[in-house]
Amino acid sequence: MIEITDDIWLDDSELNFVATRSSGPGGQHVNKVSTRITLRFDLDATQRFDEAQKERIRERLATRINKQGILWVSSQKYRSQSGNRDAAVERFVDLLRGALEVNPERRKRGMPARVHRKRLEGKRHRAQIKQGRSRNFRSDSGE
Repeated sequence: MIEITDDIWLDDSELNFVATRSSGPGGQHVNKVSTRITLRFDLDATQRFDEAQKERIRERLATRINKQGILWVSSQKYRSQSGNRDAAVERFVDLLRGALEVNPERRKRGMPARVHRKRLEGKRHRAQIKQGRSRNFRSDSGE
């Protein structure tokens, strides 16, 4: 059993692992052994999530879900299948936790009166400085 949140657990049988050849360093070992692990999870077939949770996962992980509703995560960080399997499961759990997290709705706040007043005073002050410069420039040039 894999714990996603405190109240959501997934059975290992719902995850499908596929081993393929990995790229990167490793010499001849890379050419002989399939160490990259791709974890596949059928989001549409699972009964662990309700429809609202499935929709939230589809929206937030859209780039990782194919047209058949399969969520996939790959790992080729390690030179062993077991290390990559553990890394893929860990990444999968992190992605699902992030996707299921409900962000609090942002409430618009008004600007405090003191801040508003200070901002306008600063603008007036800056305008006076610039106005003063233009008057001095005109009087020096003889206009």
